[in-house]
Amino acid sequence: MGFHREIPVPIPAPLSIRDPPRSPSGVILASIPAPRSPVPIRKLSGRLLRITRIPKLGSAVSTKQTGRSKDPVINLDVSHHRAGKNFINVCVVEAVAAVRLLRIEKGKAFVDLLNETANDSGENEMGYVETLGFSTRYLEDRDIRLVTVVVAGTVRWKRYLDYLIMSLCSEEKLFREMEPLLLQILRIGFFEILKLGVPAYAAVDENVRLAKVALRPGAGNMVNAILRKLVLLKWMVRRWFRFLGKDETLRLMNWNNSDPHFSLRVNTSKGYTRADLVKRLESLQINYEESIMDEFVRIQEGMQARSGLDWFCCFFGDSAILQAGLLKEGMCAVQDESAGNYLYLVIMYDGPVTGLVVSVVGPKPGETIVDCCAAPGGKTLFMASRLLGQGKIWTVDVNKGRLRILKDAAKVHGLDDMITDIHADLRQFAKDTAAKYDKVLLDAPCSGLGVLSKRADLRWNRQFEDLEELTSLQDELLDSASMLVKPGGILIYSTCSIDPEENEKRITAFIQRHPEFVPQSVRGYVPTEFITDEGFYSSSPTKHSMDGAFAARLVRSVL
Repeated sequence: MGFHREIPVPIPAPLSIRDPPRSPSGVILASIPAPRSPVPIRKLSGRLLRITRIPKLGSAVSTKQTGRSKDPVINLDVSHHRAGKNFINVCVVEAVAAVRLLRIEKGKAFVDLLNETANDSGENEMGYVETLGFSTRYLEDRDIRLVTVVVAGTVRWKRYLDYLIMSLCSEEKLFREMEPLLLQILRIGFFEILKLGVPAYAAVDENVRLAKVALRPGAGNMVNAILRKLVLLKWMVRRWFRFLGKDETLRLMNWNNSDPHFSLRVNTSKGYTRADLVKRLESLQINYEESIMDEFVRIQEGMQARSGLDWFCCFFGDSAILQAGLLKEGMCAVQDESAGNYLYLVIMYDGPVTGLVVSVVGPKPGETIVDCCAAPGGKTLFMASRLLGQGKIWTVDVNKGRLRILKDAAKVHGLDDMITDIHADLRQFAKDTAAKYDKVLLDAPCSGLGVLSKRADLRWNRQFEDLEELTSLQDELLDSASMLVKPGGILIYSTCSIDPEENEKRITAFIQRHPEFVPQSVRGYVPTEFITDEGFYSSSPTKHSMDGAFAARLVRSVL
């Protein structure tokens, strides 16, 4: 029974035994006698083999009749000076595992073919490996057992590994057209790093060497690039796998790699309705779909988001939305935090997530509200529009430039009279002021793991160590924000993360430090499908087809 049916995408046909590995110039890879004292790269790998290239086919290869077929016979006579100059160390375990995986894919080998009870089959397998140009004379029993572990694990997790490989390729076509041997080398590298716990530097180094020798230098460079991306992402994938499970992790990665949706929020404070916005979009022949939030319309142009101004120019630079002046006249706002500002317009994104977090806040006319870490102000503007001209919002942010963006946007939306900006560090501001407010929103700095479809840069910039620093900062900011809540008032904590460490665990820790605050369910503020068992708000990319986010309501006792 073959294993190819487990692969969700087409895989190129495996390398034939009649077609030994070659470089684009036709060079066949050959094995030569190993030196007397090979130096191991790492203990796990067992012994090493040494391989060199034969520069021309010529008489080095013949097709004499051997058995029932005409198999290439590789001439191993290589000059000593050429061999000495071109020696490359390659881990024999990875080499044999890669060849075995090729055979398994073609249905010509079993996973446990090389175990200690199958000596005859093992000899046949070694012969196959030798045919492809690898010397296995130093393969020991412990290496054979390790090969079986690597191969069995790679076969078992093949679908998972292939999905990860495909997600880290620059484009899906690169994965679909990948050479069979190159794909097996990548699978081995991924399995070693993710499942065997092999040090990343060792797995990258040895599989890169293998790809360079077995294929060509360019293949080694590709293996190096993809494996190093994995090393950067490994901590994320492991965390998702632990608290989401394998299937949900794959769905999340698929979402993160898909073209993102973007939302327009109609400016109700200027008297516009969603029907007005829809009418304009239809006149501009822009495809849209209505959001679950009354003020939002979702659009998708089929372009990947970028960070900063470059993203805005890419997505909206030539769009009918800008040309028609929808943003300039203040009819709507594009909300993407990653985009910064373009001209005098504020560009932020949270889309329906913004709306749902603001719904958790539940702004009411006449209330006093503090928006901590407010800039560039997507939630501020939405909350201000909900006050219907009655009430006040103070925005606190340490970044003066981003506060200026917020002020400019407030003017465009006709809300500047209701918003007062405070340039300060929240921690210092909370100590210096005696003022108390009805509601305090802390949209805390976070890892952004819920918005990776729009913030692809975070995949490579975030490190596991960042979580510890972020959670410490989140605790400090929560403590400070709590000082601004009047008795009976509401503290709202939110993030754009899907990691429990930044969400539920921060609330648990906060309540232990501040027993005067009690969690209040968000039921009645957001649709039921977004409410967790603990009564928090949580959106999931895989469940709700929108960015991941979290929010909690905490009521301060009146005593």
